[in-house]
Amino acid sequence: MSDAATKSDAAMKPGWTPRSAWAGILSEGSFGAKGPAGVIVTAREGVTAREGLGIASLIAPEDGEAALSQAVKTRFGLDLPTTPRTAVSAGRTLVWAGPGQWLFVTENRAGFANDLQALSGLAAIADQSDGRAVLTLSGGKIRTALAKGCMIDLHPSAFPVGSAALTSIAHIGVHLWRAEDGPDGAVFEFMVARSMAGSFWSWFSASAAEFNCAVRVGRG
Repeated sequence: MSDAATKSDAAMKPGWTPRSAWAGILSEGSFGAKGPAGVIVTAREGVTAREGLGIASLIAPEDGEAALSQAVKTRFGLDLPTTPRTAVSAGRTLVWAGPGQWLFVTENRAGFANDLQALSGLAAIADQSDGRAVLTLSGGKIRTALAKGCMIDLHPSAFPVGSAALTSIAHIGVHLWRAEDGPDGAVFEFMVARSMAGSFWSWFSASAAEFNCAVRVGRG
């Protein structure tokens, strides 16, 4: 191939730049009613929302759940949830996603590939890290804001810390779970397909504006 042809071929290749699932959707600051923030959206320093997470789906083969459970316990010290619950240890979270199915979520992707490799052969594994969008939601009015469209009863007696659910909000499939309480009260993790991030934020921002919604940049 001539030099001219090589240069032409290179020029035709698109220059792909990694882009946050929330880019152009979320921005730091407050909006809605005046006064103290009743709803808080936590974001990471330097990027918007829960970027940098490692996310993978795990599906146990028929009669293979026991072997997967043992491997998860040995490597991560986690008990594989068999009900709509989460298991958390050392920056790793297992979220029940249906019978024989889970989401494996890590706080960053360092060592994530090795973690998945360790489970290879014990489950059908699909890396979903760039295909999902996650928001951490909290605040004194968060349950009231979510009640405008969430069909799950999020009262502490019905949805305590560690609970997980699959539901639909504004016709959008949502995977949610309750993390440990923080300084702003109850903390909920909401995960949607990346392609639905804008639609979810459109609904949530409208629901939260009544209570003053603050988008904050964290240090995690």
